[in-house]
Amino acid sequence: MNKTIRRASVFALLLVLALLVRATWLQFYDGQALADDNDNRRNAIATYSRPLGNIIVAGNAITGSTRTKGSDLAYKRTYTDGKLYAAVTGYASQAYAPTQLEGVYKDLLNGTDNRLKTVMDTVTGERAEPGDVLTTIDPAVQKAAYRALGDKKGGAVAIDPKTGKILAVVSTPSYDPSALTDANTAGKAWKTLNADRDKPLTNRALRQPLPPGSTFKLVVAAAALEDGLYKNVDEPTDSPDPYRLPGTVRDLENENKSAPCENASLRVALRYSCNNVFGHMAVQLGQDKVKAMAEKFGFDNDAQDVPVRAYASVYPSGMDQAQTALSGIGQFDVTATPLQMAMVSAAIANGGKLVSPHMVAQITDSGGDVLKDYDDSAGSEEIISSTTAEQLQSAMQTVVKDGTGTNALIDGVTVGGKTGTAQHGENNSKTPYAWFTSYGKSDSNGKEVAVAVMVEQSDAARSEVSGNGLAAPVARAMMQAALK
Repeated sequence: MNKTIRRASVFALLLVLALLVRATWLQFYDGQALADDNDNRRNAIATYSRPLGNIIVAGNAITGSTRTKGSDLAYKRTYTDGKLYAAVTGYASQAYAPTQLEGVYKDLLNGTDNRLKTVMDTVTGERAEPGDVLTTIDPAVQKAAYRALGDKKGGAVAIDPKTGKILAVVSTPSYDPSALTDANTAGKAWKTLNADRDKPLTNRALRQPLPPGSTFKLVVAAAALEDGLYKNVDEPTDSPDPYRLPGTVRDLENENKSAPCENASLRVALRYSCNNVFGHMAVQLGQDKVKAMAEKFGFDNDAQDVPVRAYASVYPSGMDQAQTALSGIGQFDVTATPLQMAMVSAAIANGGKLVSPHMVAQITDSGGDVLKDYDDSAGSEEIISSTTAEQLQSAMQTVVKDGTGTNALIDGVTVGGKTGTAQHGENNSKTPYAWFTSYGKSDSNGKEVAVAVMVEQSDAARSEVSGNGLAAPVARAMMQAALK
C-alpha cells in the first residue's frame, strides 16, 4: 500500500469515527434535549393523548379531562368551579406552561413521574397511569373567602395552626382556567387576561407581597417581649407622643389622635394601633433584632414552597433610624403576602410553634397508593416562647373585643386579631391597603384556624378603607366556616 492510499484510509477511518461519535451524541444527549424541549409538539401530543390525573379537594376532583375534536391533542383539561379554585390549581394548557399545582405536579399528573412506573412501564418505555394530588383545602372555607371578597381586589389565606394545613387560598379577581386549556382558543383568552388592569392571573394570596401596615406590629411586639425590652403586654412602654422620627423634623402620627398612646402598654398600643409606640420600639430594638424575629416568622425566605413557590415577604436591611421606625409599623420597604401574615397569627395561636404551611396532603398513584404524605412530613419550629405567645394572644383578643378589630367577633369563638391600613403611593396619595390577620378557637369543638386577608382595592370611599371595615368581615366569614 503506498503512502497516499494509507493516508486516505486513515482519513476515511477518522471520518467514520467522527460520524459514530456524532450519532451517539445525538442519540443520547441532543436527542433527550430535543425530547424535553417545550416546543416539541410530540410532548404535547403525548401529554394530552389521554386524561390527566386530578387535583382533589375534600375527596372530590375539581379537575377533569374531556375529548377534543379535530385535533392531534386528544384531550384537554377541564375545571369544576374554576374561578373558585384558580389560585390553588393554576392551569394546565395545551398552549402554555402549567402553573400552580398543575405545574408543580405536572409529571405526576401526566404519568411521567418515575415513582409511577411499574416494571412493565420501565421495559416498554410507556407512560404510567397518572397519579392524583390530594389537597388540604376545605371547600367551605374557600367558598366563604371567595364570596366575602366578592368584587374586591385582594387575597386571603387560612391555615390550621396545629397542622400547618392550608384550608383556603383565594385571590380576586379570579379567572376561569378552562379558558386557557384549548390550544385553539387559549391565545385570545391569554391576551385578554394579560391586558386586564386588575391582573386576574396574579395570585395575590401567595405571590404579591405588599406593605402589611400595622399587622406587622405583632412581629415587633414579639421581638420586644422575646428580647426582654418589656416583660409583658401590660407594662408601660417608653413611647413619647408625638414621636419625632430620628434625624428628621417629621412626627410619626397616630390615626386616632385621641387614643391613649403616650407610654402605652403593648396591649393598649395594639388595641389602638399606636404608631408612636411601635416606631419607637423598632428603633429601641434596632433593625437587626426586628429582622431576626421577622425571619423566624418566615420573612426573607426565597424558598417558601407550599408546595407552590410563594414570593418572599421582605424585611429590609441597611436602614437609618427613621426608616427603621417606619418599618416598625409595616411601612417603608416592608412587604408581606397574606400567606406570611397568616403564618404570623398561626404561630402565635399555636403557642409559639410554626408548623410548615402546606396545601397538599398527599400525592398518590392511579390506584390510590400514597407516594408521599406531606401531613406527616410537615416540620415544626418554636419561634417564640409559649409565654410570649400567650401574651400576644391576650392582646390580640383585646383588639377584637375592644379595639380596632370588632368586626371579627364571633359568638362562641375566642378571636384574636390585628388590623392594618398600609399607605400606598407617594405621600399616601393612593387608596391604602386594608389588612386583617387573626386566629379563632372554637369554645365548643376545639377547632382552630389562623387567617390573613388583604384588600388591595375596593369600591369603598377612601375614608372608609380600613382593616376592620374591609378585611375583618372576610376573615370572620372564613373563621366561621373553618370552625363549624
